[in-house]
Amino acid sequence: MAIPDYQSIMLPLLQLAASNPEKEFALREAASLLASKFNLTDEELQELLPSGKQATFVNRVGWASTYLKKAGLIESVRRGYFKLAERGMNVLAQNPSAINVQYLKQFPEFIEFHAARSGQENGTRDDNDAADSLTPEESLEIEYQKIRENLASQLLDRIKQASPSFFERLVVELLVKMGYGGSRSDAGRAVGRSGDGGIDGIIKEDRLGLDVIYIQAKRWDENTVGRPDVQQFAGALQGQRANKGIFLTTSKFTNEAQEYVSRIGSKIVLINGEQLAQLMIDHNVGVSVSTSYEIKRIDSDYFSEDI
Repeated sequence: MAIPDYQSIMLPLLQLAASNPEKEFALREAASLLASKFNLTDEELQELLPSGKQATFVNRVGWASTYLKKAGLIESVRRGYFKLAERGMNVLAQNPSAINVQYLKQFPEFIEFHAARSGQENGTRDDNDAADSLTPEESLEIEYQKIRENLASQLLDRIKQASPSFFERLVVELLVKMGYGGSRSDAGRAVGRSGDGGIDGIIKEDRLGLDVIYIQAKRWDENTVGRPDVQQFAGALQGQRANKGIFLTTSKFTNEAQEYVSRIGSKIVLINGEQLAQLMIDHNVGVSVSTSYEIKRIDSDYFSEDI
């Protein structure tokens, strides 16, 4: 089955706490027991949030726990541990078919907590909306990805409108930011110097110049880059007795071109327009920070009183 949303985890989590009312459950233990209950596969348990920093299921169990605590159904006993609260026992005695955000709104403490969170959305959010199946961190990361994809699209449009020479300078700037080429001036002098067919420039692989990488950059709007273009580039590498190259384009590569580079001896990396824009965002080329948000967590070491 698919990974359950955090609201679907609330009732099973409360039932787990009630299975041993006096026990203090560790959140990680609860996540493991609930994973078995939901019959989650190893692949599903390894699925990460878009940030890649936390497992999706563990994140959802954590938020289900937070909501139950805010409603007073379970209580935190120490860091990372919880136990059943009297109110939670009373709720289970009513044998609810499900516990979700709407159900928890009968408790004043939860209403206050939820109002503080949803009030920033101008009251326009519907709790039955599909978005409410996401944890706050998931919602934030999904919106971040949307902003990033929109920015990448704008970047690509601007690159396609620029001159070929500007595009070549942009490519060098990006590669230098990624750690290639030594200094910016060294890399700049290398571009366009060889004049060989199929090669637009040469850049150092590292700051010491122990090896070089040949570059081909095509600023195309609609046309896809096919196998013949990549094959010509590979031939140019062989003519230079080189075996490393980067082929960048603002468009896309055909399946035949990608299959070709996977079978030849030379190491050629293909970077299409979407990947190019994403790399520019990652390495701050052609973009600037508009707004920055920090997500902070409790520093448990700060509150430790051990001497």
